[in-house]
Amino acid sequence: MKIGIVLYPTYGGSGVVATELGIALAKRGHQVHFITYNQPVRLNELGKNLFYHEVRVTDYPLFEYSPYELVLTSKLVDVAMHEQLDLLHVHYAIPHASAAFMARAILRKRGYNVPFITTLHGTDITLVGKDPSFEPVITFAINESDAVTAVSEDLRKDTLKLFDIQNDIRVIPNFICPQRHEFQIDHSLKAYYAPAGERIIMHTSNFRKVKRVKDVVKIFARVQEEIPSKLLFIGDGPERFGVEELSRELGVADKTFFLGKVRDVEEIIPIADLFVLPSETESFGLAALEAMISKVPVISTNTGGLPEVNENAISGYLSEVGDVKDMAKNAISILKNDETLQQFKIGAYNRALDFDIAKILPLYIQLYDEVIRKKNLE
Repeated sequence: MKIGIVLYPTYGGSGVVATELGIALAKRGHQVHFITYNQPVRLNELGKNLFYHEVRVTDYPLFEYSPYELVLTSKLVDVAMHEQLDLLHVHYAIPHASAAFMARAILRKRGYNVPFITTLHGTDITLVGKDPSFEPVITFAINESDAVTAVSEDLRKDTLKLFDIQNDIRVIPNFICPQRHEFQIDHSLKAYYAPAGERIIMHTSNFRKVKRVKDVVKIFARVQEEIPSKLLFIGDGPERFGVEELSRELGVADKTFFLGKVRDVEEIIPIADLFVLPSETESFGLAALEAMISKVPVISTNTGGLPEVNENAISGYLSEVGDVKDMAKNAISILKNDETLQQFKIGAYNRALDFDIAKILPLYIQLYDEVIRKKNLE
């Protein structure tokens, strides 16, 4: 198959998953064309069935804002025609699904039928989708897609609750590439942050309010009262200043490290003993899964798709949103001795293997085949 993949090329979960999916498809012999405004951060090499087409937006005095959706549409038409694509797979509803719809309509006028599949990742529904001004476009684009997938059952339910969807939504969960996470613990790095053998607690995110990053500090402050620990933050964003202030107020600033944005986070995660994700909502929880495949148990909230990923009392523990006391108690129970910690490390790893890309990729290929067969019957 020749597949066009449209994505946001950043560190966000949707871009990571879309890129890893394309790489895996290329290894299976399919020809994959990434179509976006920058080379995806996880796309380290091209060739070998992998191609990148840049969407370039030119500034026009007439437009106050750059018309990215229109330029993307034109690019989709051009790539689909000249590369003879079999289908488009767009990740994130706005504006990718609506651009794909327009591209499909233009291509049909030219006698070329290219179906498109839309994958919903979360904030395109739970955040952007709650803005009434976007509702008609999102509803229309989802209903006009030749197939729709969501990364969790919870996201599927949210989409059906928020929008008048007539299309079928198939749940195909996010996945992990175990080979990408086969890093051994860097003991010298671990000793740098925890020279006295303290436990290392870690959090990675974009530091938005929905991540409740301040709760991480509150949890850590309680844990380190009973268990010598250090806290590592990876990422950056609007809440960072407030988090730094809180760490000083709670007297744990000297035990807290802010590493900023890290490109190859999978190399650092293995030094952690525990991963904390106290989000207000997560449509899936890819950060938790990436910790688990590195044998790091997870303390998380029980919201959104997280219960579908983090198995309570096996790969970690689930708590109510904002229940810092319970999350700290659960963290201490995991970290209190090496035997218990090792048990949870194994549980986290085994649970993560349920999301091995080798198990998830065939679900996408099956869907592609169904959509293409349907197109050929039209």
